[in-house]
Amino acid sequence: MTRPTKTSVLAVLKGLKESSEKQYTIAFRADIDALPIKEETDVEFKSKNHGVMHACGHDAHAAMLLGAAKILSNNRKEIHGEIRFIFQHAEEVLPGGASELVEKGVLEGVDYAFALHVTPHEKTGTICIREGVFCAIADDFELKIIGRGGHASTPELTIDPLIIGAEIAVSIQQFVSRKIAVLKAPVVSITKFTSGSALNVIPEYAELGGTIRSLDHDSRVKAREFLEQIVKGITEALGASYEMLWYLGYPAVVNEKNAVDISRAVVEEVCGKNNVINVEEPFFGTEDFSAYSEVVPSSMQFIGVHNADSGKAFPLHHPKFMIDEKALKYGVEYFVGIANKLCSVKQSTVDIFK
Repeated sequence: MTRPTKTSVLAVLKGLKESSEKQYTIAFRADIDALPIKEETDVEFKSKNHGVMHACGHDAHAAMLLGAAKILSNNRKEIHGEIRFIFQHAEEVLPGGASELVEKGVLEGVDYAFALHVTPHEKTGTICIREGVFCAIADDFELKIIGRGGHASTPELTIDPLIIGAEIAVSIQQFVSRKIAVLKAPVVSITKFTSGSALNVIPEYAELGGTIRSLDHDSRVKAREFLEQIVKGITEALGASYEMLWYLGYPAVVNEKNAVDISRAVVEEVCGKNNVINVEEPFFGTEDFSAYSEVVPSSMQFIGVHNADSGKAFPLHHPKFMIDEKALKYGVEYFVGIANKLCSVKQSTVDIFK
């Protein structure tokens, strides 16, 4: 076991079984960081750190991978090849812990990488499968429109940044459907708009912010170019100036066909064919697992963690987010099942929890 960074762990399990079959090296990843959210649940494992919460299920990810690591370590004599257990830091914070670990070589020699992410929108006992683009690209921006303030009774003497900002906000929504093909169109959301504080004063500036979620690199670049063209055109036409900052996020997670085929076969064994959910559309959230999928064939899938008897399912990043602990069993079985497929562990997933 090593610490590639201060808050990450890499554990390597090298099998002892000799075999004439191909010796695979596979990587399992669990992200382990929490979020700056005050937890509003009432469970035994509620966060002990005020204002910090595992609202994205990363504690569940770590628990599932730890369970698999324990089982597989106990069966080292039946393993040929190598299994790497990556407990990764900083998935929630750009530039992301994944890229840092890749730079440190955790994927060198790896044939496949696998990961699970909890979803509160599907019931326990199900796992969602998708090939191709799994998660979107996210680029955030902040925009400051600089006008000329003045008295609200004489707007003709001012350059109103609030009105200019409103026109930009509306125009941004129009370029999506008119400039980019419908099947590749990104999601553009203005999430911040502030300007002024007094009711009788036209302010000096307005501040907008938001995010662009894209599915491919070309659309990502075009979206940023079009947005800046709109901002530049409107501010110049109306006599204002602007300052714009971009925060470029993670690339898209792309699930490779062979890796997904392995995942699907295991999920059908673990959950049953009727509990495999085929996901038709990519998820427009982001994930730094993309750093792995850019380097090696990878498969990241959703695991359902909602117990219908518990009532409403709260979304990820919500202070009342909760998982059904019974779902952890299926995640452990998933990782062990993949090891069975590729490294000949021959550990029965049926008997894991007996």
